[in-house]
Amino acid sequence: MRKLILAIVGVAALVAASIAVADGGFGGGQTASAVAGTFSATGSNVSTRTCTTSDNKTIVVSSGKYTGTASGDPDLTGPITIEARSVVNTTDNVGTVDGVLRIDTSGNGGTMAAFSAVYSGGSIAGLAAGRASSSHNRLLGNVSATFAPSSGFTGGKIGGGTAGGAAVELSRASCQGSSKSNEHANARGTISALSPTSITVAGLTCAIPSDQSSDVNSKYKQGDTVAISCSYENGQNTLSRIGGEHGHGGH
Repeated sequence: MRKLILAIVGVAALVAASIAVADGGFGGGQTASAVAGTFSATGSNVSTRTCTTSDNKTIVVSSGKYTGTASGDPDLTGPITIEARSVVNTTDNVGTVDGVLRIDTSGNGGTMAAFSAVYSGGSIAGLAAGRASSSHNRLLGNVSATFAPSSGFTGGKIGGGTAGGAAVELSRASCQGSSKSNEHANARGTISALSPTSITVAGLTCAIPSDQSSDVNSKYKQGDTVAISCSYENGQNTLSRIGGEHGHGGH
């Protein structure tokens, strides 16, 4: 159980590291792909001890090894082994379950992740973080299952509609932000649509800033030939200049 204890101690660090990769990865050569799997595992060598707290609550602490099968995406398919420790307040039927799961996939080295979950009314929901079998891939995913310390995990899910949410794999990729040359768009032609909030010229639609709306709509009308320049601001193309075909009357 020493390895299990060390893994549980490190689960917070694994989760934090994976979150950091997910947050900063898109600028640093990472990509994310949704993955999902199901699993079940039956208990063996489960040890249990019980105590009563000062406020008369019964606490059951169990440690054991659970084995079964997992299926789903390639990195989540194969025989599964779970070493888990549960601490459950059986008076109120709540507690925690922590441990390590390993899936012996057909890939390199298998998938391994530490997890930490909340136990409530016979079910768990939590987060797993570790490494997928594909080389250099990290796994970060929500985990849920029905759980009983003596019998094991049933109806388990990693991502794919778990009680907690989805799971993703983070792998190496190249991703670059837009260059300045892509932050502007220009069009020349007739105005095919014009409203107080937007203008469309030669298939390019741009939002009209509120402080320019009355000026643009008073000087131009649908069917006029113009040249427009738009910049990408706040998630949309926004009009920055409009004028006649030869640039007269620009704003």
